[in-house]
Amino acid sequence: MPYIMSIFLGLSSGIVISGAVFAFISAIGIVPRLAQKTRTENKILVYENAIMAGGIFGALMMFWDIKLPLGGFGAAASVLWGLAVGVFYGALAMSLAEVLNVIPVLARRLSAAKGVFYLVLGIALGKLIGALLYYIVPDFYRF
Repeated sequence: MPYIMSIFLGLSSGIVISGAVFAFISAIGIVPRLAQKTRTENKILVYENAIMAGGIFGALMMFWDIKLPLGGFGAAASVLWGLAVGVFYGALAMSLAEVLNVIPVLARRLSAAKGVFYLVLGIALGKLIGALLYYIVPDFYRF
C-alpha cells in the first residue's frame, strides 16, 4: 500500500507541476511572441507541439535514464542540445521580462532611453558568461 500511495502522489504531483509550467508558458505568451518576431504565425501549432514533445521527452529521459546511441556524434549532439535549451530559456526569460515590463522600468530609472539595446545585450552576455563558467570551469560554483 505505501508503494501505491507513493506512485499516486508522485504522478499527481508531476501532473500538477507540468500543468502549471505549461500554463505559465502560455500565460506569458512566449509562443505567439516568437511566432510574431519570426513572422511564422501560421506555425504556432508546430511550436506548441514542439514544446510539449520536448517536455515529455525530457521527463522520459530523466525518469528512465534513456541512453541514445549517438556513436561519435555525442559531443555535437550535446552542443546542439545545450544550444536548444539555452535558446528556449533565453526566450522564456526575455518573454517574462517583457511581460513584467522590467526592461522599460529599468531603462527609465537609469535614464538610459537610448541605451536599452546595450542593457539587454549586457544582461544576455552576463548570462552567457555565467553559464559558460558554470559548465566549463570545474568547481567554479564552489568558492
